[in-house]
Amino acid sequence: MIYVRIINTLTKQRVIFASLKSVQNKNMKKNNATLQLSKEEMRLYGYKVVDAIVEHFDNQDKKLPVSKGTRKEMDHLFLEEAPENAMNATAVLDFVLKEVVTKSTIVSHPKAFSFVPGPSNYISAMADTLATGFNIFSGGWAASPAAAELEVVTLNWLLKIFGFPVKKGGGIFTSGGSMANLTAIVTARKIKCGDDFSKAVIYLSDQAHSSNIKAIRVLGFKKEQIRIIPTNLEFKFSLNKLKNAIARDRLGGLKPFCLIATAGTTNTGTVDPLSEIAAICKKENIWFHIDGAYGGAAILSKDGKKMLKGIEKADSLTVDPHKWFFQPYEMGCLLVRNINHLKGTFTETPEYLKDVEGNKSEINFYDHGVQLTRRFRALKFYMSIKTFGLGEFRKAITYNIKLAEEVEECLRNSPQWEVISPATLAVINFRYNPIDENLNEKKLDALNQYISEQVVASQEALLVTTILHGQTVLRMCLINPRTTMEDIKETFALCNKIAETQKPF
Repeated sequence: MIYVRIINTLTKQRVIFASLKSVQNKNMKKNNATLQLSKEEMRLYGYKVVDAIVEHFDNQDKKLPVSKGTRKEMDHLFLEEAPENAMNATAVLDFVLKEVVTKSTIVSHPKAFSFVPGPSNYISAMADTLATGFNIFSGGWAASPAAAELEVVTLNWLLKIFGFPVKKGGGIFTSGGSMANLTAIVTARKIKCGDDFSKAVIYLSDQAHSSNIKAIRVLGFKKEQIRIIPTNLEFKFSLNKLKNAIARDRLGGLKPFCLIATAGTTNTGTVDPLSEIAAICKKENIWFHIDGAYGGAAILSKDGKKMLKGIEKADSLTVDPHKWFFQPYEMGCLLVRNINHLKGTFTETPEYLKDVEGNKSEINFYDHGVQLTRRFRALKFYMSIKTFGLGEFRKAITYNIKLAEEVEECLRNSPQWEVISPATLAVINFRYNPIDENLNEKKLDALNQYISEQVVASQEALLVTTILHGQTVLRMCLINPRTTMEDIKETFALCNKIAETQKPF
């Protein structure tokens, strides 16, 4: 019976694809200046796209996660002039499915351990398809009141999750954490400095994400206006060094205006002492921004909420739903305690928008950030939360945190491995350092770099290095709820096999 169903399914697919090709070959001969396909063509084409996405979600764990390709190879495969004449739509799609998606690293793969993986989920992927298919403009209320309202609703969910005031607070969905951090710093500068920021000084730690430095440079701050405060042995903001830096700057006639703390650093998952920093910022009248792009979502778990104590005291907070809230790219978010701060920073009223301003209750999100034209990002977050419920997200995040702790325990019980930074918000750093070998630091660094390079070269897992306390170490970020302990053990077995081939060191 099963074989009959399979044969029927395959036969149906052949009929669909043959029909699609026949219809397209016929219609391609006609003038297609309207850039449209027939209803039948669109339906058949869409079936094939959805089938490909379903197959990806269902079988990605069976594929190799790492993709490789040199610039020369990619040029040979793709480089061409833009075609003047129409091509068969199925042929173009087949080429993309065969050559493009297969040559992209699968960041949602259970063995994609590096950087910050993007686990995603099918509901959100389909929601993005809807938002793109209907081409919904999510900049202003007049263009789409439903899109604006859903952004308000989902932002309110996040405000409540993080303990921000819902009536007074607000926010905006962005392309990612980089744009959210940029938006926050622009707002802080406007509120604290007005139009003169020549003496303004901003503070962040040496573990702050590079997007913050990039944002600061984009905004025109000079190098001497940036204070990078060293962290302590646990990679947390050094409060004493921070206080000293602020005091020196005030004595020097400068204006401390903004401090960026991190809730879940990329390197180690470390959370800065948020409550203590909040007290310093309040005393010094400094804007308190928290970059929680990586770790903010951990607040849904019991342990994560304890670690993120004080996050509700920020003036602004970056979170990235396309990380640990399991959304597809692109989706960042900035939350603020006072929505008027965003409006006061970004509102512009050109004559061509005067007819769509609306009343005060009708929110135009182009007044809350840089973008005028915005895609409907809120839909995927809304549909996935409604479909699965926050409870399932809590379970997934809790599982990730516990999994990293289990990995730490296994590493500590192994004679081959050494933990460099313990499991924190699902991030753990370690290195190969067998107790029966007397290896110097230079050799250890070279060996662990080699292990990483060979693992990636095998394409069986994505595992790269970082630098902690001057040491080259391997780093795992375990935020994929579909990653199992078996996936991790298989990766360590591969690492051990690679290391053994290098003896004697």
